[in-house]
Amino acid sequence: MVSSPGKITLWGIEVFIATVEERSISAAARRLGASPSAVSQQLTNLEAAMGVPLLVRNERPVRLTPAGEIFRRRATIILDEAAQAKAELAAQDLSLLTRFRLGVIEDFEADVTPQLLAHMAGELTGCQFLLETGASHFLYGQLDARALDVIVAAELGAAADWMEIHPILEDGFVVAAPRGVVDPTGNVLEQLKALPLVQYTSRHYMGRLIADHLARQNLTMAHRFELDSYHAILALVGQGAGWTILTPLALMRARRFADQLDIMDLPFAPLSRTISLTARKGILQDMPARVAETLKPILRKTVVEPAIAAHPFLKKRLKLYE
Repeated sequence: MVSSPGKITLWGIEVFIATVEERSISAAARRLGASPSAVSQQLTNLEAAMGVPLLVRNERPVRLTPAGEIFRRRATIILDEAAQAKAELAAQDLSLLTRFRLGVIEDFEADVTPQLLAHMAGELTGCQFLLETGASHFLYGQLDARALDVIVAAELGAAADWMEIHPILEDGFVVAAPRGVVDPTGNVLEQLKALPLVQYTSRHYMGRLIADHLARQNLTMAHRFELDSYHAILALVGQGAGWTILTPLALMRARRFADQLDIMDLPFAPLSRTISLTARKGILQDMPARVAETLKPILRKTVVEPAIAAHPFLKKRLKLYE
Protein backbone atom coordinates (compact mmCIF):
# COMPACT_ATOMS: atom_id res chain seq x y z
CA MET A 1 0.00 0.00 0.00
CA VAL A 2 1.62 3.29 -1.14
CA SER A 3 0.28 6.75 -0.43
CA SER A 4 1.18 10.07 -2.01
CA PRO A 5 3.75 12.27 -0.27
CA GLY A 6 2.11 15.16 1.51
CA LYS A 7 -0.74 13.11 2.98
CA ILE A 8 -0.81 11.78 6.53
CA THR A 9 -2.45 8.34 6.57
CA LEU A 10 -3.39 5.93 9.35
CA TRP A 11 -1.22 3.33 7.66
CA GLY A 12 1.74 5.69 7.74
CA ILE A 13 1.16 6.38 11.43
CA GLU A 14 0.88 2.65 12.18
CA VAL A 15 4.15 2.05 10.32
CA PHE A 16 5.80 4.86 12.31
CA ILE A 17 4.66 3.46 15.68
CA ALA A 18 5.70 -0.08 14.73
CA THR A 19 9.17 1.15 13.72
CA VAL A 20 9.56 3.10 16.95
CA GLU A 21 8.48 0.16 19.11
CA GLU A 22 10.50 -2.44 17.21
CA ARG A 23 13.48 -0.06 16.83
CA SER A 24 14.13 -1.51 13.40
CA ILE A 25 12.59 -1.14 9.94
CA SER A 26 13.00 -4.85 9.16
CA ALA A 27 11.39 -5.87 12.49
CA ALA A 28 8.52 -3.43 11.90
CA ALA A 29 8.03 -4.91 8.44
CA ARG A 30 7.78 -8.44 9.89
CA ARG A 31 5.27 -7.27 12.48
CA LEU A 32 3.12 -5.52 9.89
CA GLY A 33 3.38 -8.16 7.18
CA ALA A 34 4.96 -5.64 4.78
CA SER A 35 8.30 -5.39 2.99
CA PRO A 36 11.14 -3.27 4.47
CA SER A 37 11.08 -1.09 1.36
CA ALA A 38 7.35 -0.42 1.80
CA VAL A 39 7.91 0.51 5.45
CA SER A 40 10.77 2.82 4.52
CA GLN A 41 8.64 4.51 1.84
CA GLN A 42 5.78 5.09 4.28
CA LEU A 43 8.20 6.71 6.75
CA THR A 44 9.56 8.93 3.99
CA ASN A 45 6.04 9.96 2.98
CA LEU A 46 5.08 10.70 6.59
CA GLU A 47 8.17 12.82 7.18
CA ALA A 48 7.47 14.72 3.94
CA ALA A 49 3.91 15.36 5.08
CA MET A 50 5.06 16.56 8.51
CA GLY A 51 7.90 18.64 7.07
CA VAL A 52 10.45 17.38 9.62
CA PRO A 53 12.53 14.22 10.11
CA LEU A 54 10.92 11.94 12.72
CA LEU A 55 13.48 9.13 12.89
CA VAL A 56 17.22 8.72 12.62
CA ARG A 57 17.17 5.73 10.30
CA ASN A 58 20.88 5.38 9.57
CA GLU A 59 21.61 4.28 13.14
CA ARG A 60 21.05 0.88 14.77
CA PRO A 61 18.73 0.78 16.56
CA VAL A 62 16.54 3.38 14.86
CA ARG A 63 15.84 6.29 17.20
CA LEU A 64 13.45 9.22 17.40
CA THR A 65 14.39 12.79 16.62
CA PRO A 66 13.10 15.49 19.01
CA ALA A 67 10.23 16.10 16.55
CA GLY A 68 9.60 12.36 16.47
CA GLU A 69 9.28 12.29 20.26
CA ILE A 70 6.53 14.90 20.06
CA PHE A 71 4.75 13.20 17.16
CA ARG A 72 4.87 9.79 18.83
CA ARG A 73 2.58 10.95 21.65
CA ARG A 74 0.02 12.26 19.17
CA ALA A 75 0.37 9.23 16.89
CA THR A 76 -0.46 6.84 19.73
CA ILE A 77 -3.63 8.81 20.52
CA ILE A 78 -4.62 8.82 16.84
CA LEU A 79 -4.25 5.01 16.55
CA ASP A 80 -6.20 4.44 19.77
CA GLU A 81 -9.00 6.72 18.57
CA ALA A 82 -9.11 4.98 15.19
CA ALA A 83 -9.29 1.56 16.86
CA GLN A 84 -12.06 2.75 19.16
CA ALA A 85 -14.01 4.18 16.22
CA LYS A 86 -13.78 0.83 14.41
CA ALA A 87 -14.93 -0.97 17.54
CA GLU A 88 -17.90 1.34 18.04
CA LEU A 89 -18.99 0.78 14.46
CA ALA A 90 -18.54 -2.99 14.88
CA ALA A 91 -20.60 -2.89 18.07
CA GLN A 92 -23.52 -1.61 16.00
CA ASP A 93 -22.95 -4.17 13.24
CA LEU A 94 -20.41 -6.96 13.71
CA SER A 95 -20.14 -7.40 9.97
CA LEU A 96 -18.27 -4.05 9.86
CA LEU A 97 -15.27 -5.44 11.75
CA THR A 98 -12.70 -6.27 9.08
CA ARG A 99 -9.72 -7.51 11.13
CA PHE A 100 -9.33 -9.26 14.48
CA ARG A 101 -5.86 -10.06 15.85
CA LEU A 102 -5.90 -12.76 18.53
CA GLY A 103 -3.06 -14.11 20.64
CA VAL A 104 -3.47 -17.42 22.48
CA ILE A 105 -1.15 -19.46 24.68
CA GLU A 106 0.13 -22.67 23.13
CA ASP A 107 -1.87 -24.73 25.66
CA PHE A 108 -5.03 -24.01 23.61
CA GLU A 109 -3.48 -24.28 20.16
CA ALA A 110 -4.77 -27.67 19.01
CA ASP A 111 -8.14 -28.19 20.69
CA VAL A 112 -9.57 -24.89 21.91
CA THR A 113 -8.47 -22.16 19.51
CA PRO A 114 -9.89 -23.73 16.31
CA GLN A 115 -13.33 -23.99 17.96
CA LEU A 116 -13.16 -20.37 19.12
CA LEU A 117 -12.15 -19.11 15.69
CA ALA A 118 -14.86 -21.16 13.98
CA HIS A 119 -17.48 -19.65 16.32
CA MET A 120 -16.21 -16.10 15.77
CA ALA A 121 -16.02 -16.57 12.00
CA GLY A 122 -19.70 -17.47 12.02
CA GLU A 123 -20.54 -14.13 13.69
CA LEU A 124 -17.96 -11.87 12.03
CA THR A 125 -18.62 -12.91 8.47
CA GLY A 126 -16.57 -10.16 6.82
CA CYS A 127 -13.64 -10.31 9.24
CA GLN A 128 -10.08 -11.46 8.59
CA PHE A 129 -8.50 -13.29 11.54
CA LEU A 130 -4.85 -13.16 12.53
CA LEU A 131 -3.78 -15.74 15.13
CA GLU A 132 -0.53 -15.62 17.11
CA THR A 133 0.38 -18.44 19.51
CA GLY A 134 3.17 -18.26 22.05
CA ALA A 135 4.22 -17.95 25.67
CA SER A 136 2.26 -15.56 27.89
CA HIS A 137 5.05 -12.99 28.25
CA PHE A 138 5.43 -12.82 24.46
CA LEU A 139 1.69 -12.29 23.95
CA TYR A 140 1.56 -9.49 26.53
CA GLY A 141 4.43 -7.79 24.73
CA GLN A 142 2.54 -8.01 21.44
CA LEU A 143 -0.61 -6.61 23.05
CA ASP A 144 1.34 -3.76 24.61
CA ALA A 145 2.87 -3.01 21.20
CA ARG A 146 -0.64 -2.96 19.63
CA ALA A 147 0.30 -5.87 17.36
CA LEU A 148 -2.63 -7.86 18.83
CA ASP A 149 -6.17 -6.83 19.79
CA VAL A 150 -6.93 -9.54 22.36
CA ILE A 151 -4.84 -12.21 24.08
CA VAL A 152 -5.71 -15.30 26.12
CA ALA A 153 -2.79 -15.96 28.45
CA ALA A 154 -1.69 -16.55 32.02
CA GLU A 155 -1.81 -13.44 34.19
CA LEU A 156 1.72 -12.21 34.94
CA GLY A 157 1.06 -10.24 38.11
CA ALA A 158 -0.31 -6.74 38.61
CA ALA A 159 -2.33 -5.43 35.67
CA ALA A 160 -1.29 -2.25 33.86
CA ASP A 161 -3.80 0.60 33.92
CA TRP A 162 -4.44 0.22 30.17
CA MET A 163 -5.58 -3.41 30.48
CA GLU A 164 -9.10 -4.80 30.45
CA ILE A 165 -9.01 -8.28 32.04
CA HIS A 166 -11.57 -11.09 32.00
CA PRO A 167 -10.53 -14.12 34.13
CA ILE A 168 -11.48 -17.41 32.48
CA LEU A 169 -9.81 -20.37 34.17
CA GLU A 170 -7.95 -21.23 37.38
CA ASP A 171 -5.27 -23.76 36.47
CA GLY A 172 -3.75 -25.43 39.56
CA PHE A 173 -0.34 -27.10 39.42
CA VAL A 174 0.07 -30.85 40.00
CA VAL A 175 2.79 -33.48 40.14
CA ALA A 176 3.44 -35.89 37.28
CA ALA A 177 5.62 -38.88 38.18
CA PRO A 178 6.58 -42.09 36.35
CA ARG A 179 3.82 -44.69 36.61
CA GLY A 180 4.19 -46.84 39.75
CA VAL A 181 7.33 -45.14 41.10
CA VAL A 182 5.73 -43.01 43.84
CA ASP A 183 3.47 -44.62 46.46
CA PRO A 184 0.65 -42.10 47.05
CA THR A 185 -0.09 -43.65 50.47
CA GLY A 186 3.45 -42.94 51.71
CA ASN A 187 5.44 -39.73 52.18
CA VAL A 188 5.11 -38.37 48.66
CA LEU A 189 7.45 -35.43 49.19
CA GLU A 190 10.31 -37.58 50.46
CA GLN A 191 9.87 -39.96 47.54
CA LEU A 192 9.97 -37.08 45.08
CA LYS A 193 13.11 -35.65 46.68
CA ALA A 194 14.87 -38.90 45.80
CA LEU A 195 14.12 -38.32 42.10
CA PRO A 196 15.40 -35.61 39.73
CA LEU A 197 13.00 -32.78 38.90
CA VAL A 198 12.40 -32.34 35.16
CA GLN A 199 11.92 -28.60 35.25
CA TYR A 200 9.93 -26.26 33.03
CA THR A 201 12.26 -23.52 31.77
CA SER A 202 12.77 -20.54 34.05
CA ARG A 203 13.05 -18.36 30.93
CA HIS A 204 9.24 -18.41 30.86
CA TYR A 205 6.91 -17.01 33.50
CA MET A 206 5.46 -20.42 34.42
CA GLY A 207 8.91 -21.84 35.14
CA ARG A 208 9.76 -18.88 37.36
CA LEU A 209 6.42 -19.24 39.12
CA ILE A 210 7.22 -22.88 39.96
CA ALA A 211 10.80 -22.09 41.02
CA ASP A 212 9.67 -19.24 43.29
CA HIS A 213 7.01 -21.45 44.87
CA LEU A 214 9.54 -24.18 45.65
CA ALA A 215 11.83 -21.56 47.19
CA ARG A 216 8.98 -20.34 49.42
CA GLN A 217 8.56 -23.93 50.63
CA ASN A 218 12.32 -24.05 51.35
CA LEU A 219 12.64 -26.90 48.88
CA THR A 220 15.72 -27.43 46.74
CA MET A 221 15.20 -30.11 44.13
CA ALA A 222 18.00 -31.69 42.12
CA HIS A 223 17.38 -31.32 38.40
CA ARG A 224 19.22 -32.29 35.23
CA PHE A 225 16.73 -31.10 32.64
CA GLU A 226 15.19 -27.66 32.08
CA LEU A 227 12.91 -27.69 29.03
CA ASP A 228 10.29 -25.48 27.37
CA SER A 229 8.19 -28.29 25.87
CA TYR A 230 5.40 -30.07 27.74
CA HIS A 231 5.74 -33.04 25.40
CA ALA A 232 9.48 -33.36 26.00
CA ILE A 233 9.07 -33.00 29.78
CA LEU A 234 6.32 -35.61 30.05
CA ALA A 235 8.13 -37.97 27.66
CA LEU A 236 11.16 -37.89 29.97
CA VAL A 237 9.00 -38.38 33.04
CA GLY A 238 7.20 -41.28 31.39
CA GLN A 239 10.57 -42.91 30.66
CA GLY A 240 11.53 -42.65 34.33
CA ALA A 241 13.99 -39.74 34.08
CA GLY A 242 12.36 -37.91 37.00
CA TRP A 243 9.18 -36.08 37.98
CA THR A 244 7.76 -32.67 37.15
CA ILE A 245 5.34 -29.94 38.18
CA LEU A 246 2.91 -28.81 35.49
CA THR A 247 -0.69 -27.68 35.12
CA PRO A 248 -3.71 -29.74 34.00
CA LEU A 249 -3.69 -27.74 30.75
CA ALA A 250 -0.17 -28.99 30.06
CA LEU A 251 -1.21 -32.56 30.84
CA MET A 252 -4.18 -32.35 28.48
CA ARG A 253 -2.01 -30.97 25.71
CA ALA A 254 0.40 -33.91 26.05
CA ARG A 255 -2.20 -36.52 26.94
CA ARG A 256 -0.60 -39.22 24.76
CA PHE A 257 1.78 -39.86 27.67
CA ALA A 258 -1.08 -40.37 30.15
CA ASP A 259 -0.65 -44.14 30.48
CA GLN A 260 3.00 -43.66 31.50
CA LEU A 261 2.27 -41.21 34.32
CA ASP A 262 0.80 -40.95 37.79
CA ILE A 263 -0.81 -37.55 38.48
CA MET A 264 -1.18 -36.34 42.07
CA ASP A 265 -1.64 -33.18 44.08
CA LEU A 266 1.34 -31.12 45.20
CA PRO A 267 2.63 -32.53 48.52
CA PHE A 268 3.07 -28.98 49.84
CA ALA A 269 1.21 -25.66 49.58
CA PRO A 270 -1.02 -25.41 46.47
CA LEU A 271 -0.05 -23.26 43.52
CA SER A 272 -2.19 -22.04 40.63
CA ARG A 273 -2.22 -19.56 37.77
CA THR A 274 -5.12 -17.66 36.23
CA ILE A 275 -5.79 -17.77 32.50
CA SER A 276 -7.48 -14.55 31.41
CA LEU A 277 -8.55 -12.74 28.29
CA THR A 278 -6.88 -9.33 28.14
CA ALA A 279 -7.42 -6.39 25.79
CA ARG A 280 -6.66 -2.68 25.71
CA LYS A 281 -9.23 -0.94 27.91
CA GLY A 282 -12.07 0.85 26.17
CA ILE A 283 -11.05 -0.02 22.61
CA LEU A 284 -13.21 -3.02 21.66
CA GLN A 285 -16.35 -2.14 23.64
CA ASP A 286 -17.98 -5.36 24.95
CA MET A 287 -16.29 -7.69 22.47
CA PRO A 288 -13.54 -8.95 24.86
CA ALA A 289 -16.17 -9.93 27.44
CA ARG A 290 -18.19 -11.72 24.77
CA VAL A 291 -15.14 -13.63 23.51
CA ALA A 292 -14.32 -14.66 27.11
CA GLU A 293 -17.85 -15.98 27.59
CA THR A 294 -17.61 -17.86 24.28
CA LEU A 295 -14.40 -19.51 25.45
CA LYS A 296 -15.76 -20.89 28.72
CA PRO A 297 -18.12 -23.59 27.37
CA ILE A 298 -15.45 -24.62 24.85
CA LEU A 299 -12.95 -25.04 27.70
CA ARG A 300 -15.49 -26.87 29.85
CA LYS A 301 -16.15 -29.48 27.18
CA THR A 302 -12.64 -29.74 25.71
CA VAL A 303 -10.40 -29.43 28.76
CA VAL A 304 -12.07 -29.24 32.17
CA GLU A 305 -14.51 -32.15 32.00
CA PRO A 306 -12.06 -34.61 30.35
CA ALA A 307 -9.32 -33.69 32.84
CA ILE A 308 -11.58 -34.18 35.87
CA ALA A 309 -12.93 -37.45 34.43
CA ALA A 310 -9.36 -38.76 34.20
CA HIS A 311 -8.23 -37.36 37.57
CA PRO A 312 -11.19 -36.53 39.88
CA PHE A 313 -9.05 -34.64 42.40
CA LEU A 314 -8.54 -31.96 39.72
CA LYS A 315 -12.06 -30.71 40.45
CA LYS A 316 -10.52 -28.48 43.12
CA ARG A 317 -7.59 -27.41 40.90
CA LEU A 318 -9.19 -26.71 37.52
CA LYS A 319 -12.09 -24.23 37.71
CA LEU A 320 -13.84 -21.94 35.28
CA TYR A 321 -14.64 -18.43 36.49
CA GLU A 322 -18.37 -17.73 36.49
